[in-house]
Amino acid sequence: MTLIDPATSALPNPAHAGHFAAPALPLRQPRRSPVDTRTTVPVLDVTIPVHNEEKDLEECLRRLHGHLVDTFPHTFRITVADNASTDSTLKIAERMARELPELTVKRFEEKGRGNALRQVWLASPSPVLAYMDVDLSTDLAALAPLLAPLISGHSDLAIGTRLARTSRVVRGPKREFVSRSYNVLLHTLMGARFSDAQCGFKAIRADVAHQLLPHTLDNAWFFDTELLVVAERCGLRVHEVPVDWTDDPNSSVDVVRTAVADLRGMARLTRDLVTGRIPVPELRAALARGPLPASSRTSESTPRTSLFGQLVRFGFIGAASTVAYLLIFLFCRGFLDPQLANFLALIITAIANTAANRRFTFGIHGGNAARHHFEGLIVFGIGLALTSGALALVHGTTTPDRWLEVATVVGANLAATVARFLLFRLWVFRRPAAPATTITDKTTEVAAK
Repeated sequence: MTLIDPATSALPNPAHAGHFAAPALPLRQPRRSPVDTRTTVPVLDVTIPVHNEEKDLEECLRRLHGHLVDTFPHTFRITVADNASTDSTLKIAERMARELPELTVKRFEEKGRGNALRQVWLASPSPVLAYMDVDLSTDLAALAPLLAPLISGHSDLAIGTRLARTSRVVRGPKREFVSRSYNVLLHTLMGARFSDAQCGFKAIRADVAHQLLPHTLDNAWFFDTELLVVAERCGLRVHEVPVDWTDDPNSSVDVVRTAVADLRGMARLTRDLVTGRIPVPELRAALARGPLPASSRTSESTPRTSLFGQLVRFGFIGAASTVAYLLIFLFCRGFLDPQLANFLALIITAIANTAANRRFTFGIHGGNAARHHFEGLIVFGIGLALTSGALALVHGTTTPDRWLEVATVVGANLAATVARFLLFRLWVFRRPAAPATTITDKTTEVAAK
């Protein structure tokens, strides 16, 4: 039984129409032109990044080459990207390249999957670019549905997903937990909507890759996530294909170390998006996906409206704000009366809190900043009333020591934080409803014998 996407899996070749033909679905965004499959260069370039893979390399390359010869109706090339291997990997790849005309080898002295993919893809003349892990953990039956929407012009990128309901995955509990936790963090903290960032089975149109790749920085495992997040922010269509995936028990990947590096990558990518190092509006225009929404232009394709995600991001910012408020209050309390110390601590942290929530919690960048900060000051006034009232109450009923004062203002500040979130969500950063745009196109499957 084969999983087929009725919307996008039609390869533009009559010989395969019986397997892949499907009715067209209406698109909400302008589609790209189909790939010219009559080109003199290979239509597809599949990159296999390797590092010390002498044991499995030859068998896997023969399997992939045979599969493409038997099933792919257009010209192709397989590029082995050797990342500073110290064993016989390079010699094996070069020997096979002399045997198989569709196989080429690139040698890089620096390790890193991201570095290899970036350099190979930017130099490749092929209109469709793909990569997969050398162990071929993903069943190659998913390759045609992965490539078809890119060749037809329906989608800009395509990824295999191990986390779809219909995916069949065999792997250990540690990898399963780390993978799902990482993707939850991506959805919650960065507003990502693709389901599986790290499945080693992806493809992209070359015209899109040449626009996005120069703005990616990661040279290792976070490269996939960075590319996908930037693509979503630019309004590109990401096609997802459920895959059958079997974990390689001999994999040399350190899952925990990779996860920690990915978390650092998330922090760096967030900073790059906020500071404008990645020029999302310009990329959107260059990639013909239209300008940013007129109301509160953002670096995202859609507002961050998930309540859970907003609560998590607001909680992180609120915790940092509370610590900063406490430190400023204690410092000012050394030479000011409690009400003035509270006022200064609250207004400083309130301005920073409004700016941070505007960007990170609600995903707003650019226009209406002055109005948002003005309304944020009104929210600040409510917080000031709560904390000042609590201080006045405790001083009116007792003679508090310093730590009772601190406990009072912290408790009142927490209450003010709850009120602040509700006012931010329902008033300050509320946006008018806008027509939905489809960014991530998840595969609809039907069973076909």
